[in-house]
This record gives sequence, structure tokens and C-alpha cells, in this order.
Amino acid sequence: MANNDANRGRADGVSLDELREEIEEIDRDLVELIARRTYVADTIAEVKDERDLPTTDEGQEQRVMDRAGANAEQFEVDSNLVKAIFRLLIELNKVEQRENR
Repeated sequence: MANNDANRGRADGVSLDELREEIEEIDRDLVELIARRTYVADTIAEVKDERDLPTTDEGQEQRVMDRAGANAEQFEVDSNLVKAIFRLLIELNKVEQRENR
């Protein structure tokens, strides 16, 4: 109930347009972070290629998923949602790595 009271207080003091602007800013930040992550993943792919390492590293993927779940819990976000997003990012990186080899 306290969480609803906090949200109600915020909704009373902020306009819908302001909230939408905040979402737009967050969306830009998310896209920027995805771009940064993709750049680093591409660099990792280059290193793997130079060292003749396999595209898939299941141990590393599990560590990423574990971190995603822990971060979700820390920020009180649905861990299934966060893990699904990270699974998608990982799979897209692997597809790109395979296509570039």
C-alpha cells in the first residue's frame, strides 16, 4: 500500500507530458546502452575470431544471466523480464558473430 501512496503522490505532482518526456529520455538511454553493449560484444567477437575461439561460451552466458537476475532483484524488476531481454541480446550477438565469421 505504501508503494501505491508514493506513486499517487508522484502522479499528482507531475503532468502526463512530463512523464512521457521522462520515458523518452529513458528510451534514448536504453538505446545508447544497447549500442555500447553491441560495440563491446562485436569487439569480443573479433578477439574470439583472432584466437580461434568458439562463438558460444555457455559459462559466460550463464554468468551474464545470473548477473541480470541479481540486478533485477536489486532494482525490484521482474527477473523473468530482465532475463528475457538479456537472452535476446545474447542471441542477437551470437547470430551476428556467426554471420561475420
